[in-house]
Amino acid sequence: MRIRYLEQTDSKDIFDIYSFTSVTEYTSQLPYLSSNQVASLFENPDNYTLVAETDGKVVGHVTLFLVSKSREKHCASIAISVHPEFQGQGVGKALMIEAINQADNWVNLVRLELEVHTSNEAAVSLYKTVGFEIEGTKRMSTFKGGRYIDMYFMARIAPSYQPI
Repeated sequence: MRIRYLEQTDSKDIFDIYSFTSVTEYTSQLPYLSSNQVASLFENPDNYTLVAETDGKVVGHVTLFLVSKSREKHCASIAISVHPEFQGQGVGKALMIEAINQADNWVNLVRLELEVHTSNEAAVSLYKTVGFEIEGTKRMSTFKGGRYIDMYFMARIAPSYQPI
């Protein structure tokens, strides 16, 4: 597996990942996205996206959503998706570790944050493993499967940060 920056030529593989409802059900997106809708998720130049490639195929991505507000440039939100056939094989962990490396050592970020469905135990476990902590629960935060569900708000503060 190789981690690298997202290229325009990756759009077909990224679309393939988002074609699975088992992937979109854990995102803020609706199922059955068009290829144009998926492509638009990655068009913002303020986003920093890495992909995991195996045998010439992109099998996952992690995106840092950089903030342009002056007083929040030290923060970024994270989104991650892994192809269902590659889940549970270390792809997500490798992507998260490299995204954190980029955030800490190259992009000069102090705070990384994300939202995750409280029922997504595998994702919550992964995020805790790489240093994220649950900061709170957003009750009735999103609509999924005909009902409202809760989400955790999780964040990681760079260990090198020393508050004043």
